[in-house]
Amino acid sequence: MGTVFGALALLWTSISAQADQPRDWEYRFQEPATGIMEQIKWFEEYTLWFIIPVTTLVLCLIFWVILKYRASANPVPSKTSHNTMIEVIWTTGPVIALVCIAIPSFQLLTAQYSPDDAAVTIKATGYQWYWGYEYQTENQVSFDALMLQEGERAAANKEDIAKYPRLLAVDNEVVVPVGETVRLLVTAADVIHSWAIPAFGVKMDGVPGRLNEAWFKAEREGLYYGQCSELCGKDHAFMPIAVRVVSKENYETWLAAAASDVGGANKALRAAVEGGQATNKVAAAGN
Repeated sequence: MGTVFGALALLWTSISAQADQPRDWEYRFQEPATGIMEQIKWFEEYTLWFIIPVTTLVLCLIFWVILKYRASANPVPSKTSHNTMIEVIWTTGPVIALVCIAIPSFQLLTAQYSPDDAAVTIKATGYQWYWGYEYQTENQVSFDALMLQEGERAAANKEDIAKYPRLLAVDNEVVVPVGETVRLLVTAADVIHSWAIPAFGVKMDGVPGRLNEAWFKAEREGLYYGQCSELCGKDHAFMPIAVRVVSKENYETWLAAAASDVGGANKALRAAVEGGQATNKVAAAGN
């Protein structure tokens, strides 16, 4: 039994460390990493309580009409043109359903556009075809994030495909602190792009000449992936987004080092984070 719990603990630690990313044959949302995504997931499950019964009812009515009122079974059709009760039901029923959906929908929409005071502000600029980032801090940190090519994995020490997936891993991840509100300013330099991280519940278009605002507060450490979600040209599929959520201490250390050397700061952060994960895995397995 102890071995089973140890294996489960190891699995959970591994999942937490890796955070979330697309998986083969996935048909549900990724595991939420923010409160907003938790609400989005709840709202999707809530609306299914309306969608499934309504769809089932309409399908049954269609089959009932086909079978009962086909020409061979009903050679003399009814001349009835009105039924007050039916008209009242099919008018009030959808209205009640829409009100029940609208109230939590408006509450969720309000929450999505009502951020707390931001601890970090990052400007994300979409280019054809990569992302550029600027941290709005006293010592400004800026870098580009390009998709990691297969031949670059060894030099970047990112050969683990499970952690750094093909077509999603980048050379420089966005680094943010866990449990802090991050304000994201999104724009584009050429055509419309869209900055999206499914696990955060964030999708914001970057429009040339305009500055759009989004926010998120990641509640779990780890590495999260997204992609440009607006058709932006021939390499649209090759401008991924990677966000590494770390402790506040690790973030402050990284930010100070990145002001002068982004590449060196990223290597030091990765060594610190992955070293801590290895320690956790050993401890979990020992239990």
